[in-house]
Amino acid sequence: MKVHTLTRTQVVHAELEECWAFFSNPGNLSRITPPSVDFRVLSDVPEKIYAGLMIHYRVRPLFGIPMRWLTEITQVRELEYFADEQRVGPYAIWHHEHFFRKLEDSRVEMRDMVHYALPFGFAGEIVHEMVVKRELERIFLYREKTVEALFGGRTK
Repeated sequence: MKVHTLTRTQVVHAELEECWAFFSNPGNLSRITPPSVDFRVLSDVPEKIYAGLMIHYRVRPLFGIPMRWLTEITQVRELEYFADEQRVGPYAIWHHEHFFRKLEDSRVEMRDMVHYALPFGFAGEIVHEMVVKRELERIFLYREKTVEALFGGRTK
């Protein structure tokens, strides 16, 4: 099984506390996900994440096929870092780390690092190269543009 890594860095024009409050609120996930994915949070969620929080979603990431996804917030370091991991869903492995670093002039460097692998061995790798890789790039590009529209900023 091949594990892939997707890394994105974006400078957000906001105070660290404002940026953290937005991204650590699971209710905002649908705001930064493309409408075509039809992302829906199915569980009751608090306004702020905590380690051990389980979040149940429904998504339609490929060809409009609905999928259930359950993630767990596994680590939280207030104003610095949090990580989520898929417990049930389309990936064999999904580990998403979110890093926040205060910059000068009311800006925050936000970095995402996702380690993921697809099921089904060689067939999964073919699907990755043909569809999944581009779809993840598209989803994160949408997120970057939406965050820029909400807060201002640029992507590195």
